[in-house]
Amino acid sequence: MIGLIVLGILAVVVLIVAAQTVRIIPQSRVAIVQRFGRYHRTAESGITAIIPVVDKMLPRTDLREQVVAFQPQAVITNDNVGIQISTVVYYQIVDARAAEYEVASLHTAMEQITQTSLRNVIGNMQLDQTLTSRDEINAKLRSILDEVTGKWGVRITRVELKEITPPGDIQQAMEKQMQAERNRRAAILTAEGDKKAAVLKAEGDKEAAIQRAEGEKQGSVLRAEGEAEAYRNVQQAQIEMAGSLFERLHDSDLSPESLRYLYLKTLPEMAKGEANKLFVVPSELQDLAGAVGALAGGASMASEASGASEGGSPASPEGRASNGSNRKGISKGAEGPGS
Repeated sequence: MIGLIVLGILAVVVLIVAAQTVRIIPQSRVAIVQRFGRYHRTAESGITAIIPVVDKMLPRTDLREQVVAFQPQAVITNDNVGIQISTVVYYQIVDARAAEYEVASLHTAMEQITQTSLRNVIGNMQLDQTLTSRDEINAKLRSILDEVTGKWGVRITRVELKEITPPGDIQQAMEKQMQAERNRRAAILTAEGDKKAAVLKAEGDKEAAIQRAEGEKQGSVLRAEGEAEAYRNVQQAQIEMAGSLFERLHDSDLSPESLRYLYLKTLPEMAKGEANKLFVVPSELQDLAGAVGALAGGASMASEASGASEGGSPASPEGRASNGSNRKGISKGAEGPGS
C-alpha cells in the first residue's frame, strides 16, 4: 500500500517536471530562455525543452506585423497654427532578444519617439503643406522611426497620419476658401462653355451662310442656263419660222416693197417673246418707212379714185365736200339759161 502511494507521488512529480520541461511555441512566435537569470537562447516555434529551476522562459514574442494607434497630439506648424494629429504605426519585431533587452517598454518608447519626430517634421512645414503632403510626412516619419528602433530589434513598415484636425476658425476659413475656389472654377467652366457655344454657333452660321451662297449660286446658274436654253429655243423657232416665211414669200413672187412692208409688220410680233432680250432694228428703217408710206399713199389714192368714179363715198368728208360742190355747180348751170 505504501509502495503504491510512493509510486503515485513519483508519477505526479514526473508529470509536473515534464510539464515544466517540455513547452510548445505557436507559429510566428518565439520565446526567450534565460538560464540563471541570463540570456541563454531564443526558442523557435514548435516543441522545445528547458531545465526546470535552472532555465526560465519569458513571455512569447509575436513576430507578426503589428499595428499601434496613438492618441491625437498637439503640434504647431511653421506658421504658428496649432493642430491635432493622430498617427498609426505598423511595425514588426525582427530580433526578439533586442526587443526584450534593449528597451524597457517597447510600446511606450515607440509612442514617445513618434510624437517627438512628428513635432519636428510638422514644425518645418506650413499648414497648407501639412494638409496636402501626407505621403511626404509619412515617409519622413518612417525613416526617422526605423532608424531609431532598429537597435530595438523592430522594423517600422509603415506610418500613417490618421487624422489632422485644425482649429475651428481655421476650418471655417478653409471652408470659405474652398467655396470661393469652387465658385471660381464654376465661373471658369461656365465661361469656357459659353465660349465654346459661341464658337460653335459662329461656325454653324458660317456653314449655313456658305450653304446658302452655294444654293443661290447654283440657282443662279440653273436660271441662267434655263434662260439661255429658252433663248436658244426661241431663236431656233424664229429661224425656222423665218425660213418657212421666206420660202412662202419666195414662192409668192411679191415685189421688194411688199417684202419690206411685211418684214416691218412682222417685227413687233417677233419682239413679243419673253426670251427676247435683244431686238435688232434694220439699218434700212427709213427706207422701209418710206416704202410703207408709199404703199399707204397709193392705197389712199386708189380709194379716192374709186370713190370719185362712183359719185363719192359718204364715209369720206372730202368726198362729201366735192360731191356737194359738184351738185352745186350743176344746179347753177341748170338755172343759168332759165334766168
